[in-house]
Amino acid sequence: MPVLAPRAHISHPVTTRRIGVLSLRVDEFLPAVAAGHRVVDIRDQRERDTHGVIAGALAIDAAIVVDRLVPDTAESLRGVTADTRWLLVGADGHDAEWLTWHLHARGVPGARFLLGGHRALRSARDLGHRPLSASQRRDLAVISAH
Repeated sequence: MPVLAPRAHISHPVTTRRIGVLSLRVDEFLPAVAAGHRVVDIRDQRERDTHGVIAGALAIDAAIVVDRLVPDTAESLRGVTADTRWLLVGADGHDAEWLTWHLHARGVPGARFLLGGHRALRSARDLGHRPLSASQRRDLAVISAH
């Protein structure tokens, strides 16, 4: 099996349409959030209790995250569109990568995942005291209104 360069373009597994890179490195996390990506923490509650939450992230269980982030379904979050840019963060990045592929297959081309997941974030820097982006403040306002 050939090994692809880390930033190489790949073909979509279901269509012939080319897509960009699906992963983001830890150093790309804050710029992506500032650019409007909405962070989704797919770790289970035990992981969040043990290792902390990601400030401003939506916490959605990995078992239902695809249903919640695909637009125009009965299970979709309110305000989700096909153009919404998601950044999935799992414990180590593996589940988030798999789920990102599923989101692309279901028509959500703006989905990305964080390489190394929350473990990489913890080892790189403390994000607990970072200011929230405008999109994170909007997301929190929508969630708290429910």
